[in-house]
Amino acid sequence: MPRHKFTKMNKGVLVAVAGVLAVATTAGVMATAGATESQHVKAPVPKLVVWSVFAPVSAAPWAQAVTYNTELVPVGSRVQVKEELRRDGGTRIELRVRDLVANRVYGAHVHTKPCGKLPADAGPHYQDQLDPTQPSVDPEYANPDNEVWLDLTANKNGSARSTAIVDWRFREGGARSVVLHEMATSTHEGHAGTAGARLACVNVPFI
Repeated sequence: MPRHKFTKMNKGVLVAVAGVLAVATTAGVMATAGATESQHVKAPVPKLVVWSVFAPVSAAPWAQAVTYNTELVPVGSRVQVKEELRRDGGTRIELRVRDLVANRVYGAHVHTKPCGKLPADAGPHYQDQLDPTQPSVDPEYANPDNEVWLDLTANKNGSARSTAIVDWRFREGGARSVVLHEMATSTHEGHAGTAGARLACVNVPFI
């Protein structure tokens, strides 16, 4: 897993030295000197990477990532989110965490709004096809094909990685964060998509 950057403020308060790297290039044409025909080169796949450490909720107005439950997501634990736009029109999202509680399952989903001081500030799960009934607990809409589910299980060192691939792309401005939850995501009628309390949140400007 890539190294994550973090530092300390005065009095030992951890704050994120968060990074956001976006790559979105267009197809190029490359030609050698004296060549009679141009050679078309495929464009790199657009990607976005966010890395940060979880800060106390008091830092919510400016922090890249915040924790609402410091026992299950400690201040200073690390997070990375990668987004890759696939050439087939789909999207690949990867979530990595470090320094969480060992041997524990966490639910995780992409949400529609940025993180705030309150767990609910991140809004509902992002859905490709919107459920007309909210909150959405209908498995026809609340499922890993229509939403982005990134549940993971921390190993003995508190590290984990998960990946989701969907065959669609986010609407512009429609997805703004990834939220960690206290348990694995449910799939049954009336509870589909639920995963208990929101433990932490990381801002991600999905492309």
